[in-house]
Amino acid sequence: MTTTFGWLRRQLPGVVALVLVTSVFLIARLPSYSSAEAATIAQKFAFKPLSIALPSGYPQKSIRQVNKDYKHIDAWISSVGAAVAMNDLDGDGLSNDICLVDTRIDQVVITPAPGAKATRYAPFALKSTLPMNDVMAPMGCVPGDYNEDGRIDLLVYMWGRTPIIYLAQPGATKLDAGAYRSVELVPGPNSAGGKYTGPQWNTNAATVADFDGDGHDDIFIGNYFADGPVLDPKVAGGVHMNHSMSAAHNGGDDYFFRFTGLQGGTPAYQCQDDVLPKDEAKGWELAAAANDLDGDLLPELYLANDFGPDRMYYNRSTPGNIKLSLVQGVRTPLIPKSKAVGRDSFKGMGVDFGDLDHDGIYDMFVSNITTSWGIEESNFQFVSTAKNQEDLRAQLRDGVAPWKDESGPAGTAWSGWGWDVKIDDFNNSGELQIAQATGFVKGQTDRWPQLQELATANDEMLQNPFWWPNATAGDDIGGNQTLHFFVKGPSGRYVDLAKELGLAIPVPTRGIATGDADGDGRLDFAVARQWEAPVFYQNQSPDAGAFVGLRLTHETSAAKGKAAKGALSAPGSPVTGAQVCVMTPDGRKFVARVDGSSGHSGRRSTDVHIGLGPNVAGPLKAEIQWRDRSGKPHKQELQLTPGWHSLTLGQQAKEK
Repeated sequence: MTTTFGWLRRQLPGVVALVLVTSVFLIARLPSYSSAEAATIAQKFAFKPLSIALPSGYPQKSIRQVNKDYKHIDAWISSVGAAVAMNDLDGDGLSNDICLVDTRIDQVVITPAPGAKATRYAPFALKSTLPMNDVMAPMGCVPGDYNEDGRIDLLVYMWGRTPIIYLAQPGATKLDAGAYRSVELVPGPNSAGGKYTGPQWNTNAATVADFDGDGHDDIFIGNYFADGPVLDPKVAGGVHMNHSMSAAHNGGDDYFFRFTGLQGGTPAYQCQDDVLPKDEAKGWELAAAANDLDGDLLPELYLANDFGPDRMYYNRSTPGNIKLSLVQGVRTPLIPKSKAVGRDSFKGMGVDFGDLDHDGIYDMFVSNITTSWGIEESNFQFVSTAKNQEDLRAQLRDGVAPWKDESGPAGTAWSGWGWDVKIDDFNNSGELQIAQATGFVKGQTDRWPQLQELATANDEMLQNPFWWPNATAGDDIGGNQTLHFFVKGPSGRYVDLAKELGLAIPVPTRGIATGDADGDGRLDFAVARQWEAPVFYQNQSPDAGAFVGLRLTHETSAAKGKAAKGALSAPGSPVTGAQVCVMTPDGRKFVARVDGSSGHSGRRSTDVHIGLGPNVAGPLKAEIQWRDRSGKPHKQELQLTPGWHSLTLGQQAKEK
């Protein structure tokens, strides 16, 4: 008996390996949809590509000037920055205004969404009166009401400096560069002779949420490179690369900015750099998402890290004190390390939340590098395994993240070099679709072999950019990859319909913004493309089902938001993090939230949109949860008819 037991114990690693290999093989062999079946599913969707108007007069480029130490990898350093957001900036009641970062001109552009109201104003670039220099570049735009006056402001984060907040001016009569006043997120002695001399942050992740539950929006900033002159071609040194491909903790610092009030109409924040432990606060962040997962109206936080494990945090904050604790997935012999939440060695690029299986608990989709014959990790489709929110809360408090990756069986594991991702219902079918940006560097010379060599290099060499293989103008790494549009088919497995829908353009994409630009109840979306023109996809899906759309704003913003005569209307201050659950007569539940900017570089509008499926009529039972401006939580049941509704949330919810 002892001899037999010993033999079995010695064979266990081989048995486990065989089971894993067999499992992967079976996943790869799962039945997929035929071309005819995919075409049939695709008939439920239709998107019309439209050009996005841009201002003229700016010189264009196709690659950045970079630090001398990065010169031989300047295409790699130039691979991010395209970003896009949709929101209502002019108060016309529609999310038909686009904030776009165009890498070709290194400008943050405000432009109307294409369509019937595209001539409301001319596209323009934001103008800062703050100190600047020529070795910085914008990386993203996050709409939000940062001074709580009911108007939508814009947070712009950058490489080469700290972020800038562009405050919407109450007297503005039209949208143009003069309609915004630029203020520092990080005040201080940041200039000398009119040039910026402050910290050289290199930011690629940001999200807005009421982290401490005091009723006011806070800001998370995640830096990619450590502080340094990444974009200064006159300098050699002062920069480095990751010290590991799978466990790097030498990236830029993370910061939380807790809202503390207003000073002369300008928002003031307390900068906190000690919320996360130092080794966790120096990941190479490319995406962030905050959302209340356990029902206490305190948002949890997911950070997608390049070159190392993603991080997920349970929120234990109290007003005035942001406190987060790390949670991780549980490993078993049949779950590889990288398939457990927060234990992976993959290259996290994007993240979003959505209830994919209709159990009332949010699931997550995370983009990674998933290129066959290149670097084949997998995306994560983390599906909740908790019984209910109470069970979820108990596990999160114990440090456990109860989500299981189902990307393989679901058919969403492999797509390309993944970036931004948005989980939404684009044809109001009652099922969520997954839109994903992919692609890296477009050129003529294939550099995948050199990248594969780099992936197996000694960690001691990685930190010094000298040892990195060339990646410069003309080189190609995943340059022909396209958008993906995953739709759940009749079997429950997803199919990518990008080709059938005309979305599979071989251009690297980065950010995806969603919003209903024309108020017809069908979500449109805009795509930021790296070193290429952005594109807007007008949703023309036939026979779309019913939907509930909610514009939820703080009651206290209404009085402040009254426009002076002739001035632009104020749309109201979004109740960031408010949770909505709509129940249909047949017992189905749909959950959604006011999103504070989840993702890589694409931002959905702050409207709530829930597709219900066909043949759904009202009234429908809906439950809304929120915190008012004092931080007090509220819960209210309403009867809502399908369609758009505008509600103010204070002590109670009131329809406008």
